[in-house]
Amino acid sequence: MSVEEIEELKVNSNSSNRVKKIAIVGLPNSGKSQIFNNLTGEYNIVANYPLTTIEPKRAHCQIRNHPCEVIDTPGLHCLYIHSEEELIVRDMIFSEKPDVIIQCIDTNRLKQSLVLTSDLLELGIPIVISLNAIDETMRKGIYIDSSGLSRFLGVPVVELMALHKKGTEELKDAIYNARNGKKSVRYGDIIEKWISDVASKLPEDINYKRKVSVLMLLHDPFLAGNLKKVYGEEKTTQIRKEVNRIRSGFKGNLARVINNRRNKWVDNVTEKVIKKQKITRGEFSQVFAHLSRHPVFGLPILMTFIFIMYFLVVDVANVTSSWMDGTLWIPVQHQIDNLISSRFWSDFLIGDYGILSLGLANAVITILPILSVFFIFFSILEDIGYIPNVSVLTKRIFEKIGLSGSAIMPLVLSFGCKTMATLTTKSIRSKKERFITICLIAFGIPCAAQLGINISILGRMGIRAFAIAFSVLAFIDILVGFVLNKFLKEEKKSYFIQELPAMRLPNLKAVLIKTYYRLYWFIKEAVPVFIFAASALFIMDKVGILDGMKNILSPVIIGFLGFPTEMVDVLIICMVRHEAAAAMIINLVEKDLLNYVQCIVAVIIIMMIPCFANIGAMVKELGLKRAVNTVVIIYIGAFLLAGSLNWILGSLFIL
Repeated sequence: MSVEEIEELKVNSNSSNRVKKIAIVGLPNSGKSQIFNNLTGEYNIVANYPLTTIEPKRAHCQIRNHPCEVIDTPGLHCLYIHSEEELIVRDMIFSEKPDVIIQCIDTNRLKQSLVLTSDLLELGIPIVISLNAIDETMRKGIYIDSSGLSRFLGVPVVELMALHKKGTEELKDAIYNARNGKKSVRYGDIIEKWISDVASKLPEDINYKRKVSVLMLLHDPFLAGNLKKVYGEEKTTQIRKEVNRIRSGFKGNLARVINNRRNKWVDNVTEKVIKKQKITRGEFSQVFAHLSRHPVFGLPILMTFIFIMYFLVVDVANVTSSWMDGTLWIPVQHQIDNLISSRFWSDFLIGDYGILSLGLANAVITILPILSVFFIFFSILEDIGYIPNVSVLTKRIFEKIGLSGSAIMPLVLSFGCKTMATLTTKSIRSKKERFITICLIAFGIPCAAQLGINISILGRMGIRAFAIAFSVLAFIDILVGFVLNKFLKEEKKSYFIQELPAMRLPNLKAVLIKTYYRLYWFIKEAVPVFIFAASALFIMDKVGILDGMKNILSPVIIGFLGFPTEMVDVLIICMVRHEAAAAMIINLVEKDLLNYVQCIVAVIIIMMIPCFANIGAMVKELGLKRAVNTVVIIYIGAFLLAGSLNWILGSLFIL
């Protein structure tokens, strides 16, 4: 018996204990994260738009008493790569060789998804097809023969309504019984011979030789570079020579012929498994989606949502926060003040920089009610599918500053999380566009938590203050975009087609679950920062550092920016956590230490200064040197613009 056979026996004998690796793949916004949540019990953010998942996420679980590692991945259209996040997914599949692949297919986009299916079948990995949103297609008069699709592909096909967890148990059974599918596309005898010729030149230990050979013939933009890194220049040159020999000997466009064969296969599958009613009723969601991105009607709809958000934060969240302060915190504060006689410990706990007053109470009593209301509303906008339509609505504006459609989605997503949005810019192929987008995200767009709290601050001054602040921010961002577009070196323009998901009624349970996790993550991550910031300011105050900084910075803080010296504390904390800085501004407003103009300028300056998390994402995408230079310029620009705004608004308003 050979050594290889002995090793294979060992692997088979221990297969029951081996962790099975399961990769979840599919088009963007096809329900991958929801299935990941259902299988693992973990929670990844689920939303009705693409780019929700930007890096693979892993979790271990038991499926039918078998240990499994489940991997949630970014969106993937096919194995011929078009972007860096797609490359991450393909590299994971090629290097880690998952035991099972779950392909999530949104039944509204079955035909587009089958292109990826044809690629996956060529890998020879056991596949399970998950048909999501099957209820939506039925309402549209579209019926998909899942049993017929399973017979045609030779793999299990499971119908799911993942949001309601319907079909999850059947999916687990299918994973347990997963098998290799039938061969997908045959390209004809001549091309099949060429595929074999290229495969013969590949290294013996390379995975998925057939698919790699097809991708080399298609001139995949990343594959040759990866082969060079692993196998060296000489071996890669041999492979390229073989590919070039074949392509030069073919009269015509080889890639077009290969893609045409695949498209015919896809058409053949869809003809067999899809049945449509000839007459279907129109849906309000389609009409509303069209109006939302319409150049005339889209802006009033956007403004309506903005003002709903404003009134929810000001008239619901602020009132709730004030009630909680008077009912919960003030009695506790009085009790602590009566129990502790030591001035030092009283200041440490409930003083101006107390860990309970400035730290815990600020986070839980002041900020949490605001974020709760804001996150519920924002989650509803996510789940109905409104956000991608906003990206189309604003596309015309951003094209004026040199940004194609591929930059719009990260900019819109930055209103959810600036750090995540910065990381999604890897989908932008133009380096110029990517840099402009990262700068705009960092400089003038508030994240969801920051946006909600800043609406709360400005709402205390009235709706005019809110309109002024956000109009100024919009103007500054557009101006910065124009300047960068004018002076940065022009590159070949990239093109982008925005995928628009179907608009859906929000699921209340899903909205509340998402809000719960966002608030949980805020408490887990931000509350320790609030307490640490309060402790740091308390120590700096006691040893005199804070007073020294106020004296040194007073010409800038008081003279140029027009702030009281207490804003030094805010600007220090702003670099660490924007929510903590915003909470301190609320305290200053409630103590009448900030007037109308100062409040507007304070909100604008903290929104123009990137926090550490966002800076970390900038370093990852731009490199350390370029990111540091960009951040320094942003900080200088933020202070200069805030000072200028203070002078302009001070001249316009009589204080």
